[in-house]
Amino acid sequence: MKVQLREPKSVMKLSKLGSFHQTKLSFLRSFLNEFKDWKYKRDLFDLDEYGYGRAVYSFQKKKRIYSLVCFANKINDDERSDRVIATKWDAAFTLHDGIPTKLDLDRLSENVPKQEVGRVSYKELTLSRANKSLRIFEHVVESLSNGVQPDKNILSKVGYLYRTTAVYGSGKFGLADRFRIKNRKEINGPFRLEMMLVYLVRQFTFDQVNHIAKNKNPKKAVELDPDICRNLGIGNSTGLGMAPFIINHPTLLNNWILAKETVLKKIREIKNVDPKELELFRNCLIKSQKNIENWKTESEFQIKKINELKIDLEKFSKHLNNQLDINKEYLFNDIYIWAENNLTDEGVEYIVSLMMEPYDNIVKPMINEMSSDEDEYFEIPTSRTIQELRNILENNYSEILKIDFSDKESNQNFWFISKNKEEPRLADRYLQKGSELEQPLAIARDIKRLYQKISNEKNSSSVGNFLIKNSELRHVVRRAFIVEKFPYAEIQDNTIGSKLIPIDMLRLKLSFFGANKFDPRSDKWLRICMFQGAPLPNELNSFSEQWIYNSLN
Repeated sequence: MKVQLREPKSVMKLSKLGSFHQTKLSFLRSFLNEFKDWKYKRDLFDLDEYGYGRAVYSFQKKKRIYSLVCFANKINDDERSDRVIATKWDAAFTLHDGIPTKLDLDRLSENVPKQEVGRVSYKELTLSRANKSLRIFEHVVESLSNGVQPDKNILSKVGYLYRTTAVYGSGKFGLADRFRIKNRKEINGPFRLEMMLVYLVRQFTFDQVNHIAKNKNPKKAVELDPDICRNLGIGNSTGLGMAPFIINHPTLLNNWILAKETVLKKIREIKNVDPKELELFRNCLIKSQKNIENWKTESEFQIKKINELKIDLEKFSKHLNNQLDINKEYLFNDIYIWAENNLTDEGVEYIVSLMMEPYDNIVKPMINEMSSDEDEYFEIPTSRTIQELRNILENNYSEILKIDFSDKESNQNFWFISKNKEEPRLADRYLQKGSELEQPLAIARDIKRLYQKISNEKNSSSVGNFLIKNSELRHVVRRAFIVEKFPYAEIQDNTIGSKLIPIDMLRLKLSFFGANKFDPRSDKWLRICMFQGAPLPNELNSFSEQWIYNSLN
């Protein structure tokens, strides 16, 4: 039986993309698999009794070494902020290519804590900063210093000791450009180095609380239990700066989505499902239902989504146990079709994630297909005709062409670049000034404008001649020809309309990172958790692939 890939016009709707969950394709999971045979080491741990100072952690294989350099800083409580305007953080980090020398460490100590204001070198690969979850951090230190383990119920409400507020890479602030390292096999998957940094930061947070507790009460203090460590992750606070990435990198977005859709297609085409594969799927479902109980948020939007997911999984569990013929051919195809017909987008996409768990042989080859050399597709084929361009628009943007941009609500918002932090922001066109500085991120509106423009052109006329007269539309002409080859390259929705929920765009990207515990603080920023349940560095040579479904309780 042949199954068709899901249609881009349905998959690429923001409501659908904003319901994606982590999968075996997610970058943090593929990172752990890639580095499981690397040698981990804590090379330096020079912290004072209060936990301030520097530390270095490394991964090594043969002659290749990556080193995380950490700087823990003393800041006042009123200086601790997750907002981009912050200038001080509890800790700052960089991933160094090789072993840092004393001169490197001194140089980095002057620059890394300054983040955007400082400057690093081509020897550094990523840059980040993080703040304590102060209530959780202090509870853990106080407990350990008194010789007892912290309260798991308190920990489960947050799930981490620190949260990062930014992770930078690829040339920013002096960091190494991608061309220097792009041929390294171990970092071929997207965001491998960023995932390495976050993972090693997680270990630093455990070492730091143990160190502070020991210095606070040397005779009585105990170390944080490895089971508790394992089930704590790293938090992240993410705002709109992440959203335009998925617009500005169409071929990369396509390859991420295509990998997921291809895996789903191949699983649905499996004729006979092995009982062991079904059992693994069922176990992940059971663990998930327990795990989701620990997803806490005060966001009414997210509470509704979590409750929908709980109901969906309970409904599906009853169907799986009582109504489904598990010996039927093409079992996972039946499961998927039932989910589409009976569950919300939230539930459907969670089931899709679970379906991938038994199938390493299908998933792993696709991981290597998720990167993209985007420059290869930058040129516009100017010799193509207007008729060809029109066909591309009608075939690939049919949903977008239905949007009426004469309607005020369809133009409600505009994207601009913050003067202070040089990061993308969203504003109301009718209430706020600055729309003349609008960034070219309203792809739906510009595609519609292009379509209307070419309606006055001869079918046989060339795209090159059209662009001579309409150069302001060059960016969407380029995108149209990209989408011709990469059907999942475009969000099939209006990114400036009044109904836009920006965190849908954030969640899309974060799901591919491997995030969970989505906790929106508004429609424009949210907190998440990464690596919760993950093996510790000294356990990487042997761990369960399904660690992501572990629960603290």
